[in-house]
Parts: sequence; C-alpha cells; structure tokens
Amino acid sequence: VQLQASGGGLVQAGDSLRLSCVASGRAGSGTTVGWFRQAPGHEREFVAAIFRSAGRAYYADSVKGRFSISRDRAKKTVDLQMNSLRPEDTAIYYCAASDSVILSALASPNAYTYWGQGTQVTVSS
Repeated sequence: VQLQASGGGLVQAGDSLRLSCVASGRAGSGTTVGWFRQAPGHEREFVAAIFRSAGRAYYADSVKGRFSISRDRAKKTVDLQMNSLRPEDTAIYYCAASDSVILSALASPNAYTYWGQGTQVTVSS
C-alpha cells in the first residue's frame, strides 16, 4: 500500500483546508486509514481515523466538531476536512493505513503499517 497526502497550505485562523490521502496498491475497503500530525518539538499525535469497512469515524478531542474525515471507496481516498483552523493546528499532517489495527490502538502511530509523506499545514493568527 502506498499513500500520498496532499492539500496542505498556509491559511489564517478560522479558515478551512481539505487534505486528501490517496491509496494505491492493495488497500481495500477494510483498511483502517488515519490522519496524524506532528508539530516541531512534539510527538506525532492522532487526529482522526476511519475504522475498517464499517467506516465509523473517530476523532481526537482537540479536533471534534471542527474536523471531518470521509472515505471515497471508489477513488481509494480518505479526506480530512478541517474547519475553524487554529494556530495550534499547525503541523505536518500524515495519513496512515493498517489492515490489522484494533479499535483500542486506533490512536497509536505504532499500530499503523503504511505512511504517506506528510503535508504541511500552517495556520497564522
């Protein structure tokens, strides 16, 4: 599975961005896809994920109500719509995928096998 993340950019606080993660290879509808982010000097943290084929979405508390994750099975894409962006959302955003992650480990970067290259999101105040 290869992942390609795109859509980052420089925006002002309150603006919106839509990130896209395109999967190629043997990624199937049962694959869990997540978004993580990493700011300078910080560890990589969970943002959101779509869990397996059921497609239920999970979010970090810090982005609930502002971010929305969605999957297009036909296009093999998972998008992250980010609204009401804040300066603290500034980070490199990565998409990740796993065929075997369990629900209790959904927020752990170590549970994901495949990673995209990351896309920079910068939110100015």
